[in-house]
Amino acid sequence: MTDPNAVLEQIHTEVLVIGAGPVGLALAGDLGWRGRQVLVIDKGDGSIFQPKMDLVGIRTMEFCRRWGIVDDVESSPYDRDYPQDNVYLTTLQGFELGRQPMPSMRQEQPPPESPQKRERCPQNLFDPILRQFAERQQGVRLIFQTEYESFSLTANGVTAVVKDALTGVYKQVNARFLVGCDGAKSRVREQLKIGMQGKGLLSYTTNVIFRCAQFNRLHDKAPGYRYMFVGPTGTWATIVAINGKDHWRMSIIGNANDKRTYSEAELRAFAHQALGQSFDMEILSVLPWQRAELVADSYGDGRVFICGDACHLTSPTGGLGMNTGIGDAVDLSWKLAAQLEGWGGPQLLTSYGIERRPVALRITRFSTSNLETMKQVPSSPLIAQDSAEGQAVRERVGQAMSEGLKKEWFSLNMHLGNRYVHSPVNVDTEPLDEAQVQAEFDDAIHYRPSTRVGCRAPHVWLDDKRSTLDIFGRGFVLVSAATEKNLNLTEIAQQLGIPLQMICFHHEEVRRLYEKNYVLVRPDGHVAWRGDALPPNLRDWLLLVSGHGAANQKLNMAQAAGANQ
Repeated sequence: MTDPNAVLEQIHTEVLVIGAGPVGLALAGDLGWRGRQVLVIDKGDGSIFQPKMDLVGIRTMEFCRRWGIVDDVESSPYDRDYPQDNVYLTTLQGFELGRQPMPSMRQEQPPPESPQKRERCPQNLFDPILRQFAERQQGVRLIFQTEYESFSLTANGVTAVVKDALTGVYKQVNARFLVGCDGAKSRVREQLKIGMQGKGLLSYTTNVIFRCAQFNRLHDKAPGYRYMFVGPTGTWATIVAINGKDHWRMSIIGNANDKRTYSEAELRAFAHQALGQSFDMEILSVLPWQRAELVADSYGDGRVFICGDACHLTSPTGGLGMNTGIGDAVDLSWKLAAQLEGWGGPQLLTSYGIERRPVALRITRFSTSNLETMKQVPSSPLIAQDSAEGQAVRERVGQAMSEGLKKEWFSLNMHLGNRYVHSPVNVDTEPLDEAQVQAEFDDAIHYRPSTRVGCRAPHVWLDDKRSTLDIFGRGFVLVSAATEKNLNLTEIAQQLGIPLQMICFHHEEVRRLYEKNYVLVRPDGHVAWRGDALPPNLRDWLLLVSGHGAANQKLNMAQAAGANQ
């Protein structure tokens, strides 16, 4: 560390973001989209050594729609005609045990519940899109090859010390808020002394990116996105089509007790074993890593927060790690912006961890269960034997994989069904059915659109070809079935400085799905309140949802609503 008495170069910003991965870029881009000033620093040079994710989930694509970058994602170089089947097999030259057919990106259509659909866009293609989006925002600045050292709190914000990796020169960043998007080994989390809980280490895994343009011509199986290889003791490797053309990612799945470093010859032998014969391959990168199930005890407080992998570590079996991190970023972004704009109260920032931590617990448990299904299939040494006994084993394994992993392949409710309950900035005047909430959290597949408080506001196609989701994002929106706007509400919101617009819909499907005469939707698209009549004290109601309220005020409002029913 530099001499504490030295005068350092001073940099001023509103929000300092540590880490320029997809979560840090999304947070910076969204804050910039809201007109705020953001500095992002990253110790790397902006290049991606190895893509760690390849699925942009449906909720993330809804955010991309808000940001105007859907076309960029859809036009990325991934082969949109490449089949997305998940295939279970002994080897590519051996027995196919089962297959989950999935449409190509071009064939797949958005479900009725969303204007978007998931997209296949690996991190080496997606991160540059997010970076361009962030850099287009006037208030966003990115600095690479700069390492974060430490922070200290000041009367008005945070002071951080960073180091230029090329020159060794230290700089001081003065910000109102600091957010650590600095990954699994987060230095910000460490300095906040935030612990993590969960199952911990699940397995040691090694990823190998290799190039082989002819790979699918070397076997007789129909092309698939993911090939999952099952041996006598269970699933031991997967091979994934990274770009749908010539790049492939092989993952050698170990266990939690055997940390190994493989030679290049051993890695080639694994690939040859998966195919069932030797072949020419160019190894582009090798990445040993650890699967883990861990969630942070806290998401930060006051002026310093953590986001993304700094908060939660999950097995990629489900494609939810990055997508959950971007959900964190969207939740935190509008709350930071509200503070900077002067209308957000302290409960807004308190609500960040209260809302997002249960989501992390949900996705980590779900993802681990998918890994367990994949690894613990009822295999046998007879699985590759060309006999009646071998056929029986293969049928048993194929059935177990096909049925057990359906919740992973069709996990719409994991992406769209995250409900924020017990949030201090949501006002729920209806009795909360905890058993129902838990059942919905446990259900990975069946998403049921609802305007119950804390849910994602439903998508409906409007007559002008817009989605209802297209009207959310900048501020609060009161969706109303009334014939005219409440001018008193608008005036009070203006007095408080709270961005709020009231939109009256006379649309049958909106009326049906939105269920109540009035639904208040937050800037992140989640429902803050709903009712058939506006609350009697509009000022207190607006103060509550903007973070200025207290528990007794929420209780009083709920009691008043009950008395009026």
